[in-house]
Amino acid sequence: QKLPYENSRIAYRAIGRSVDSRTMIATLLPPRTFAGHSLNVSVGINDSNNLLYLLSIFNSFTLDFVLRQRVSANLTLYYLLQLPVPRLSEKDLAFRPIVTRAARLICTTPEFDDLAKEVGLKSHKDGAKDALERGKLRAELDGLIAHLYGLTEEEFAYILTTFPLVPDPVKIAAQNAFRNVEKGLIK
Repeated sequence: QKLPYENSRIAYRAIGRSVDSRTMIATLLPPRTFAGHSLNVSVGINDSNNLLYLLSIFNSFTLDFVLRQRVSANLTLYYLLQLPVPRLSEKDLAFRPIVTRAARLICTTPEFDDLAKEVGLKSHKDGAKDALERGKLRAELDGLIAHLYGLTEEEFAYILTTFPLVPDPVKIAAQNAFRNVEKGLIK
């Protein structure tokens, strides 16, 4: 039997104020990594694809917008359990593009080689390390996820205006990616 710390796990910042640049800041911990009291760590999600999918949703502008309407200082499990997370599986067409982009963002060091192989990458060398490429992948994830929630372009544009500390080029890239998903240019 594997203990939880022997698997990759989602970790998110326990302090999450609505006035910060982002309320939810989450990442994936590699196996055999421990975290202190200022991080909340998931347990019980053993499927690598589902971990990467959920991590992408957590880090999206769309979910962050919903979360920042509720949180004042502490990001507890109580808030997370109330979040509207689209329930997708590998059978859904939107699932794989999200997981692949998330894997390329996370799997950038040898600690993530096993995870990379589990989700279809060869190794951490397939990970995105270039800042421009990473920004493009994050924007594409935001565009894909906004479409999962059924947002219109105007609704997504409004959501982006509620993040005043996020640099404009990041928001413009997300909005352009949203349009490109709509046009079928991002799949």
